[in-house]
Amino acid sequence: MERKPATTFEELIVWQKAHQFVLNLYKYTAAFPKEEVYVLTSQFRRAAISIAANIAEGFKKKGKKDKARFLNISQGSTEECRYYLILSKDLNYGENQTLVVQLSEVSKLLNAYSAAILNENGRQESEDRRQNIEDRKQESEDRW
Repeated sequence: MERKPATTFEELIVWQKAHQFVLNLYKYTAAFPKEEVYVLTSQFRRAAISIAANIAEGFKKKGKKDKARFLNISQGSTEECRYYLILSKDLNYGENQTLVVQLSEVSKLLNAYSAAILNENGRQESEDRRQNIEDRKQESEDRW
């Protein structure tokens, strides 16, 4: 089954997963102590939003390098969120293993999407990567 290329960022599986991570993160951080509202809660939410927002912004960029730059910003924000998950767990702000798994999935999909965009070796490898992303999506949906 051949997938048609996405026409909007909302059709991208990687964006869908990143958006779901943001929604779940908001629920998780709502229980943080009040003194964290302008510190960890704010930073954590900003970084999570940045993942999905940069995927969306990069989607309409014309050149591969420009698209890759926005995806790279998303990757950086993914790692920032990874650290905040470690910190919030170490501060005993609640169980976050589900978020850890979701973020890991977003990270893998983002890496695959970036590689597919930067791929210079022709359409077949891109189609293979797209199929790999679709397979990962199906595995992820089975887990979630």
